[in-house]
Amino acid sequence: MKSSDSKEIAADLAANTALLEIAENLGLSALLDRGVPFDLSEAARTADVPEAGTRMFLDALVSAGLIEPGEADGRYLPAPDLADRRYEAGYLSWSLNANRPYLDHAALFLRDPEGAGARYQRDGRRVAVSSRWIGSRGFYPGVIAEITARKPQRIVDLGAGAGGLLIQLLTALPDSTGLALDLSAGACDEAEKAARRAEVGDRFEVVHRSIESLIDDPKPVRGADLVHAGFVMHDVVSDPDVFHGVLRTVRESLTRDGCFVVTDAVPYVGNSRERAFSALFSYLHASSMDVRLPTEEHWREALGRAGFREVSSEPLGMPGSRVFVAAV
Repeated sequence: MKSSDSKEIAADLAANTALLEIAENLGLSALLDRGVPFDLSEAARTADVPEAGTRMFLDALVSAGLIEPGEADGRYLPAPDLADRRYEAGYLSWSLNANRPYLDHAALFLRDPEGAGARYQRDGRRVAVSSRWIGSRGFYPGVIAEITARKPQRIVDLGAGAGGLLIQLLTALPDSTGLALDLSAGACDEAEKAARRAEVGDRFEVVHRSIESLIDDPKPVRGADLVHAGFVMHDVVSDPDVFHGVLRTVRESLTRDGCFVVTDAVPYVGNSRERAFSALFSYLHASSMDVRLPTEEHWREALGRAGFREVSSEPLGMPGSRVFVAAV
């Protein structure tokens, strides 16, 4: 690949990311995700902005190739590769926007991590949205295939963020119910809205709590056939008692044939496909979040010690990510 090609790719990625973040902030992502034609008035109502301004933004999306003019006048259609381009944009959005406090105050986080952490926090909504974009191709497909094959009746998603994964699961499993648990109030609000838009709100419950709280009150996970934890268990690994307590609580709360599916990252993966993003992910967690990601061996040992059996792991699309499946 020529260097000029690389520069053009970088420019396209930056532009796509900015335009897609604007669409997200305008509330237009759900409209685009339907994959069917829409018109100016529908977009303006969805975004709750005047039609003149909406037309200006839609013209920019057409020019960028993110949407296309429909066959009928005044209609628009999402580009066939929109989902792929949003997935790619997710890495830039997560790296530069969701983690902006860590980048802007890098020196302070290295000098005084505890003090910096108290002063500067990430925006939970930005984290949830960018994680959903990455997850659409980076880890959702493999996790969804694993979970839907088991046909669980009751699913609990720990660290559910904006609810993207659980909504897809409930859509694929119309007889199942689900509970989304997350510490971010903004992410919980987004999850409730998204569930209503996806018409699964009657089977979708949101709990605004930390996963640590499950040790004292396991009600959210009690009786679940399957519990999934997406990039949240590593937040408690620095305290071995809490880490083991959560694993044990999940194990004791699952039904007899239940299982625990953990989607998470392992540190500093060295192969050529994973090394760059894995390095950033591992560094930001260690330097700014006081999180040392467990290795695959650590995960297996901890899950086994909590009483799970037949623990397996597989790599996923997002560099450094792994899915661990632990049966009761």
